[in-house]
Amino acid sequence: MPRDYSPEKSLPADHQRLPEYKREDDWVRAFLKTARVARIASSREEQPFVNPSMFWFDEDFHQIVFHSNMAGRVRANIEHNPKVCIEVSEMGKVLPSNVALEFSLQYRSVVIFGTARLLDNAEEQRRVLSNLIGKYFPAMKAGQEFRPITDQELKRTSVYGVRIEAWSGKENWKERADQSDEWPALGEKWFE
Repeated sequence: MPRDYSPEKSLPADHQRLPEYKREDDWVRAFLKTARVARIASSREEQPFVNPSMFWFDEDFHQIVFHSNMAGRVRANIEHNPKVCIEVSEMGKVLPSNVALEFSLQYRSVVIFGTARLLDNAEEQRRVLSNLIGKYFPAMKAGQEFRPITDQELKRTSVYGVRIEAWSGKENWKERADQSDEWPALGEKWFE
């Protein structure tokens, strides 16, 4: 992934409050291949919007692929401003503490910054949508368990490729939140 590390060019994903949670690019790639839901953030006239979506990480073209209705908020926003932010996460256990500000949870997440483009080539649309379906339903085959994508269906959907410009992966999968020695310890029942 090309990056400009010059001091005057700071990427949105460069700043980490807890660097020990930061994960490398290989971890991010592996996580994006298995994560289930992406939240796509777009904006229009300073109003942000977030939409959950199925997605596919197209590693060969370093993009995130998703689709929406032919007309609607997502398409209107992206046509107006193609810059988007995508969040993908997984939550584990909630982690109690004996200090109010140390309550936490186990999580894995990736935040992506990029530029969305509408995919308008039917062959490319079929390729990415077939891979999107294959991610969620790997045992099902077009022409066997379901009808292949038709031209009419392509005319009713918007298919997007988000070119990944920067990403940041984080993981906090500790078994316990930080505790204080200055307050009575929590009993084991809170950690079950």
